[in-house]
Amino acid sequence: MPGISPCFALILCTLSATAGAASLIVENGLPSPLIGWPEKSFQGHTRYSDVEEAGSIVLRAEADGSASGKFLDHTIDLNKTPILSWRWKVATVADGNADERSKAGDDYPARLYLVVKRGLFGLSSKAINYVWSAHQPLGSHWPNAFTEQAIMLSVESGPAHAGQWVSYRRDVRADLARLLGEPIDQIDSIAIMTDSDNGGGLAQAWYGDIHFSAR
Repeated sequence: MPGISPCFALILCTLSATAGAASLIVENGLPSPLIGWPEKSFQGHTRYSDVEEAGSIVLRAEADGSASGKFLDHTIDLNKTPILSWRWKVATVADGNADERSKAGDDYPARLYLVVKRGLFGLSSKAINYVWSAHQPLGSHWPNAFTEQAIMLSVESGPAHAGQWVSYRRDVRADLARLLGEPIDQIDSIAIMTDSDNGGGLAQAWYGDIHFSAR
């Protein structure tokens, strides 16, 4: 489809289900490990591995000029569980001048996708990306550089909290309504990705538990 990046096309069209025993807790209480999610490669392979930190297992991601993500196809009923909580940590934040709103600057040390599937083969699907941005102000949002079907939302900006675990709690239903301009009752897929394929260099992040809950 013209204007859609290979990354986004794969996110929308080729997610597959998995199951396991820790790290993502979905709304029905069944856990699924991030390490067990299927991986989709867009440029090389971001290295994902389970590591122990402070007595808990987290997922470490290391991208070296690469871009691949972990994806889970799973329906979340936002009428029942609209609140998304997660935590992550990044080693560093790029200090260059690359514009993250451009294709050349579309790299993030940590990002979490939520996809609303629509249309035949998902080609009309929508997505929001919660991102750790290098330069865009906290709370700002902009269309993805490759397609306006995905909106990027900065939940962390700059290097001030690099090297620290940061926790988040978002009302996904409210975010989707505000950013997509319509009420959304469910999401169909979840993904995480650490990438540095456009600007090159090394990006490192750690992802902790991700779960949905009632208000």
